Amino acid sequence: MEVLGYIAALFIGLSLGLVGGGGSILTVPILVYLFGVSPVLATSYSLFIVGLTSLVGAAGNFRQNNVELKTAFLFGSLSMATVFCVRHFIIPNLPEQVLVAGHKVSVSTMMMLMFASLMILSSVPMIKNETEGLKTGIRKAGVIEILFYGVIVGLVTGLLGAGGGFLLTPALIILLRIPIKRAVGTSLVIITINSFVGFADDVTHHTMNWALLLTITGVAILGIFIGLALSRNLDKRLLKKGFGWFVLIMGMIIVIQEIIKAVAQRQS
Repeated sequence: MEVLGYIAALFIGLSLGLVGGGGSILTVPILVYLFGVSPVLATSYSLFIVGLTSLVGAAGNFRQNNVELKTAFLFGSLSMATVFCVRHFIIPNLPEQVLVAGHKVSVSTMMMLMFASLMILSSVPMIKNETEGLKTGIRKAGVIEILFYGVIVGLVTGLLGAGGGFLLTPALIILLRIPIKRAVGTSLVIITINSFVGFADDVTHHTMNWALLLTITGVAILGIFIGLALSRNLDKRLLKKGFGWFVLIMGMIIVIQEIIKAVAQRQS
């Protein structure tokens, strides 16, 4: 299973290099199902992996002048605060079970169902290539809208260990009227900062398997460079759509698997 896990970790980087995003959404399922990491700890490991892989992408965009640092820090300040609060106050105090529709469900199952839902939601813009079609200059967003999106992105990153790029990039384009390429680069900076803020707090109350964590991260980063080399001769739009369908199918499989597991646990 670990061999499959490292192949999947390479695929995380490949997708980031080939289509410019999306791969990090697979990090938690890979850690849980292929490496046997608990869902809560997997979200912590994911923050580190997502943070470093996003940093690689952010550095490339910064060199190409596709990052608005002021926007990154202003828009990301509230999401960073939200990430810290979630990782410091909520995650360490989660109960073993929660009540859903009158039935007790383990937090692990609940988190994987939430993550699968996130995968399904994030697959839609990839399949439709919505980000490519967004136009700048639609309207100027109000402060409340910007704050709201900042909190939402922080919740997604803090609770599930995902970067939230599928929310961030459209938000920067629509709310702040930033051109698409600069929105992608700026969102990578925000994701990097959010991820490291969350992980830095987790280090204080989790025992980390650094050998596993650094190996997976290294493999994923290697995949990024391979993906970047391959992307020069491939149709990114077609690749992105194909990857979106893959994420959608994986999300649905996780939902079915976790529901079956929850039903079996209740009956036992």
